[in-house]
Amino acid sequence: MTVPRRICSLLPSATEVIAQLGLADSLVGVSAECRWPAEVIGKPVVSAARVDTAALPSVEIDRLVRDSTAAGSSLYAVDADLIDELAPDLIVTQDLCAVCAVSSAELSSACPVEAEVLSLDPRTLAEVASSVLVLARRLGVERRGEELVAEMWSKARGTQAAVAGSRQPRVFLAEWIEPPYCGGHWIPEMIEMAGGTPAMGRAGEPAHPVGWQEVIEAEPDLVVVAPCGFDAEQAAERAAEDRLDLPCRVVAVDADSFYSRPAPRLADGVRQLGHLLHPDLVADPELPAIELSGRSDRYAARP
Repeated sequence: MTVPRRICSLLPSATEVIAQLGLADSLVGVSAECRWPAEVIGKPVVSAARVDTAALPSVEIDRLVRDSTAAGSSLYAVDADLIDELAPDLIVTQDLCAVCAVSSAELSSACPVEAEVLSLDPRTLAEVASSVLVLARRLGVERRGEELVAEMWSKARGTQAAVAGSRQPRVFLAEWIEPPYCGGHWIPEMIEMAGGTPAMGRAGEPAHPVGWQEVIEAEPDLVVVAPCGFDAEQAAERAAEDRLDLPCRVVAVDADSFYSRPAPRLADGVRQLGHLLHPDLVADPELPAIELSGRSDRYAARP
């Protein structure tokens, strides 16, 4: 099978992996959400969200997503003419989440006949690692893929070993703020590897909406505000707009880089969670984090 040399990535996590595999120059087109690493910025944009949600409140974004999904309409626009002009031999996307990127089914009218479509749909940390290997093999750089996966596991398992036997505080990670969504898929695993206990959510299962009262009744020691698609400052701003006020420690993090995207940087998110929960055992990875509540006394005193 011929190794692809012209790649369109409609999936930010795949764009990250392709670049980390040393093949950023092979990317001829990306999505508007592909912003890391720096060398992918400025690549032709072949897909983008149909609505600019930056100025919308969280509850309106959630309503828009729900209405679009229920109506079977796509949240993304694909530039079929540009894809045809770029003539990729491989297009990478996903079918896991209608909110995250263009699905493979949506490419049926935009994909050149000769282009291969590869869908990556990991739901757990192990499947994230497997997706990296699948992509690396398809691009002819299997050894580099194995190195990348080994680096990912080394970081995550190093944190897990550092916190072994310690107290496991209860953690709720909010993938959305209003309404709150309980972090799903790989998030519960990340919390456990970091030395915590997921207050809600199960590994491999999708994020789902809950109520803030339900969150409070789950008695988390720490609430991590990690709305999908936002960095730490944006998450903190959203929390302020939604008047988030909880009786426990609350920290906003960069979900877009270290929690939402199924790529090797999830291991850095594990390290950050490990430091937030066990600062005496895990060194600060110095990732963006903004304390939103001063109620750390309850967190520290809980047995």
